[in-house]
Amino acid sequence: MMSTTKPQFVWMNGEFVEWERAKVPILTHALHYGTAVFEGIRAYKTDGGLCVFRLIEHMRRLKTSAHAYVIDLPYSENDLCQATTALLAKNEIHDPAYIRPIAFKAEGVLKLDYRKVPTWVAIAAFPYDKYFEKEGLDVCVSSWRKTCEPSVVSLAKASGHYINAVLGKVEAAQNGFDEAVFLDHRGFVSEGSGQNIFIVKDETVLTPPLYAGILGGITRDSVCTILRDRELTLQERDIARGELYACEEAFFTGTAAEISPIISIDRRKIGEGRPGPLTRLLQKLYFEAVSGKDKRYEHWLTPVYPRTPTKAAAAAPAAVSPHKTDWTRLQGP
Repeated sequence: MMSTTKPQFVWMNGEFVEWERAKVPILTHALHYGTAVFEGIRAYKTDGGLCVFRLIEHMRRLKTSAHAYVIDLPYSENDLCQATTALLAKNEIHDPAYIRPIAFKAEGVLKLDYRKVPTWVAIAAFPYDKYFEKEGLDVCVSSWRKTCEPSVVSLAKASGHYINAVLGKVEAAQNGFDEAVFLDHRGFVSEGSGQNIFIVKDETVLTPPLYAGILGGITRDSVCTILRDRELTLQERDIARGELYACEEAFFTGTAAEISPIISIDRRKIGEGRPGPLTRLLQKLYFEAVSGKDKRYEHWLTPVYPRTPTKAAAAAPAAVSPHKTDWTRLQGP
């Protein structure tokens, strides 16, 4: 859960601003029309100190989302990465944290054509633990369908999209469930309100494809990479609603949700009604990756408090930046 202690500073439009002074005008375009793109990013404790998980990939997606919606982004990916680590350090955050960068259309004219409205960019960061309070989730299939193409740019993480997610989440909560699963416009499984979904059947891990209206999650991509690296069978394909009831395991993935086991869907028990063995294994492997314990994934980590280099290290040739991730390998938060 989010810490009740407010951070001292946020980063806004290139400056560190005190939390209480980080305000936006009432006629902010994004407040009225949802014209904003954002990211959710996590930082974890490692033996080398606090590290941000897959920071560059998140900032690349922010830039891609902005481009898709014709929102000018006045900062480079590198600028935003440096601002993020500097903000965490300035707020003296050493515990696991959540980071929220957002680019939004600010005050201007209240017209739908926002091209001339200035873009503001802000980053907030605060201590953060768990998104779900429960270990195993009871979920339902939402009566609402996932908003997807050709109505919106599904792969963009845009604020306006999330009114659809709110409908599903609130409906689920009103009916006593922890979370909702959306179907796409064709009736196939899409995703949760803010998470991607995986199911396990006959020793095969299944997850919906990008064209099912999903957001190409950074955590989803991380789990897919871990599965492939261990030569476990993974299929990205359409999943029928009925397959949810016949699966042996199910789980959500997301930056905030991490890997969250699903133990029932529409009041039908999944497997033994508790987190399954593969889900437990993936939770363990994912934690090893985000905490720096699995050296194969060190390139996914950006240190917030870099260690002072030794004389020998300082004299050595500069290494290739670990953040130059091949964008073509990504599935899309």
